[in-house]
Amino acid sequence: MGIAADVAIIVTAGFVGGVLARLLKQPLILGYIAAGIVLGPVTGGVFISDPHDIELLAEIGIALLLFALGIEFSFKELRPVRSVAVFGAFIQIILTIAAAAAMGLFLGWPWSDAVWFGACISLSSTMVILKTLQGQGRLGTLSSRVMIGMLLVQDLMVVPLLILLPKMTDLRSGLPELGWALLYAVLFIGFMIVVGTRLIPWLMRRVSRWNSRELFLLTVTGLGLGIGYATYKVGLSFAFGAFIAGMVLSESEHAHQALSDIIPLRDIFGLLFFASVGMLLEPHFVRENLWLVLSLALAVSLVKGLICAGVGWTFGYRNVVPLALGLTMFQAGEFAFVIGKVGIATASIGAELYSIIMAVTLVTMLMTPFVSGATAPIYSFMRKRRPIEPTLTINITDEELHDHVVIVGAGNMGRTVAGVLARFDLPCVVIELDQHRLDYCRTAGQAVIYGDASHPVVLEAAGIKRARILLITTPSQVVTTSIARHVGELRPDLYIVARADSVELLAELQAIGVHKVVLPQMEAGLEVTRQALRHLEVPDEKLEQYVTEARREFYRPAPAATS
Repeated sequence: MGIAADVAIIVTAGFVGGVLARLLKQPLILGYIAAGIVLGPVTGGVFISDPHDIELLAEIGIALLLFALGIEFSFKELRPVRSVAVFGAFIQIILTIAAAAAMGLFLGWPWSDAVWFGACISLSSTMVILKTLQGQGRLGTLSSRVMIGMLLVQDLMVVPLLILLPKMTDLRSGLPELGWALLYAVLFIGFMIVVGTRLIPWLMRRVSRWNSRELFLLTVTGLGLGIGYATYKVGLSFAFGAFIAGMVLSESEHAHQALSDIIPLRDIFGLLFFASVGMLLEPHFVRENLWLVLSLALAVSLVKGLICAGVGWTFGYRNVVPLALGLTMFQAGEFAFVIGKVGIATASIGAELYSIIMAVTLVTMLMTPFVSGATAPIYSFMRKRRPIEPTLTINITDEELHDHVVIVGAGNMGRTVAGVLARFDLPCVVIELDQHRLDYCRTAGQAVIYGDASHPVVLEAAGIKRARILLITTPSQVVTTSIARHVGELRPDLYIVARADSVELLAELQAIGVHKVVLPQMEAGLEVTRQALRHLEVPDEKLEQYVTEARREFYRPAPAATS
């Protein structure tokens, strides 16, 4: 059956690997990579007829992932991080190439091999990072937006690297090609902004009027892959074009439906990508060069992580952002394989260096979910041992710190609550750690305190001992539980309402004494049910009775375990 059989085998193996990863409480991508290792190197590739075809299909997975990501994000959301995305990513790439090249020279490699190695590991893995952030529920945070912006610029930098690296001995001939590539990129982005923002929404409206789910899905997929292929033909990144197409589509009223339709395709082709990564491992080479591979992987992770964190810090990001950048963007990415293959094809590097690049890239990819998952606990540990800093208060008067409401988090939920309280002339103080949200509150005239609400000093600055109620709107499980415990020590009688994004967190918060816990998904489901029953002409008194009973039953504390 050829490629059809290969895909069937990989999907089945990916299912088994995913189930095992879930049972072991690990990210699904580790199960997919493990499935690829088993089907490729471990079994000698006897199950897969042509791994190269799987690699080609995997490129579609990268494009669909970025296309879906583009639909979820918009130009407005990425605008605040444009400086670090453009200039920060460029600085990070240059510094990483220099540092990795120094490693190669230290090992006695020729200078050209050292530069190729540095170029390959300078670009992070868009696919691994996005799936890791998605699995951790961190997409949409400030740190994730910074990462996405930097990843996009890294993807763009693939083009000049592929042009200049093979011509390092004669850069003069490569500069004209680089100039044309930059011109194509500017023209493409300009075309998508001017024409795409008008043409794509118009096309989606016309297709949606035909009420054909099949045609709608085909149109969405065709836009993402078609525009990606067009950018590839003019010498740019296939995945970059797909992302821009998604961002343009995000401005359309059909964005949510397009995203829901494309997600299954994205996940299936994403599985093929991670399996193809696992198939690239060469056990024989790794066994013979184990210490070299592990030492380089550790050195690359440490140096690149410090560079990424330093870039975030240099561009004014504080608190958890630099730490998140360092612990998530440290790995080498899938473009290392692309650049390495070009090096082999042009005889610029040898087979041994290419094998080292592949092995180091795979090891760092496998490390990513574990290392990135340590961001929250490490940051919490650092905050507890950091010297007490002066607390910054904005738009706060002494009169506001009596019988007031304390809101933790100035995200969408926190700002909404603060706005409603202002309408009723009820004093409130917001605690926020994100600089951009702090600036928003400052401009809006909102009383706000800059700091970490899990720190007792910040809570005291917010007048927690004189407050009437505390509302915790942050989505982070670690932060929410930490704040609730500290408030329980400072003010045991204070009424606390907290947000929980999982049933497990709901039970944990109830167990430590939080008075009311709100699960956004549950509330959204009840509201959808309420609207449906109202449309079906269910009497209002029965409707309200049902909703009240359902909410009471769902939020009822679990009975204590008996011995």
